[in-house]
Amino acid sequence: MSTRTVLRDIEALSAAGVPVHAERGRHGGFALLPGFRTELTGLNHDEALALLVAGSRSGAQAFGLGSALASAMRKVVDALPESYRATAAGAVQRLLIDPETDLLSRRLVAEEVPDAVVAEVRRAVFAGHKLRIHYAAVDQTPQWRTVDPIGLVTVRDQGYLLATRSGADRTYRLSRILAAEELAEPAQRPERVDLDRAWQDRSTQFRAGGDQVTVLVRMNPARREDLAGTALAIRAETTDPNGWLRLEVTFQDPRHAEWALWQLAMNAEALEPQWLRTSLRNRAAAVVTRYRAPS
Repeated sequence: MSTRTVLRDIEALSAAGVPVHAERGRHGGFALLPGFRTELTGLNHDEALALLVAGSRSGAQAFGLGSALASAMRKVVDALPESYRATAAGAVQRLLIDPETDLLSRRLVAEEVPDAVVAEVRRAVFAGHKLRIHYAAVDQTPQWRTVDPIGLVTVRDQGYLLATRSGADRTYRLSRILAAEELAEPAQRPERVDLDRAWQDRSTQFRAGGDQVTVLVRMNPARREDLAGTALAIRAETTDPNGWLRLEVTFQDPRHAEWALWQLAMNAEALEPQWLRTSLRNRAAAVVTRYRAPS
């Protein structure tokens, strides 16, 4: 770096309000005034509040960045202008994002991923290196696999690694990675990636796989969104003369269909296929038998 470049940068810092001063002599140079601290003077109150609220999101936990995020938020607070610091810190106490339990006291437990594992995965993703993972797929013996990492995604407190393996798209759940090792070899992946689009494509592929079943359901319209939230797709929809809905719904597999309709109890009736009606009837009969009054 030339002397001219240094002087130009120092001038730019001074123009930006940074108190840089020259120290002459053989061991001289440039220094900041003692005790100088930057202020985020460009932030208004709502922007500062948004940053603090973002610090309470759980996505960083899924990627092993929880402690780093908490540290960063403390630094943001320290650097805020005095007029915003107290009001922003007080306002954030009035907001709660993603508590551990919902209104029914159901505990929403985030998946646990060892810090050492997620840190190794994260390094490989950022460095663009191949990654070796010891992965425990459902109902399979854990195996070592070498993949080309593309990116990390978090959905409802669950973290996923998007990667390719031998050129084919793969999605790995972080909680099922038992061990990970970043390799020195560069990953075979595009320079730029649209993670949102990639996730949508993987989701479409997932919904298209498995032993999908289509069910004709008659249901209370008040519970439609509950069913839509768990089904893969609603293919057709009409309304009965009595106001109930008739839906053609696709589920991932028979067990998924039975579970989803069982949750709706008397608010839904499976009309077709017959095997599903039989399965639900048998389950209901077993419950009746369990709670039958003693003779």
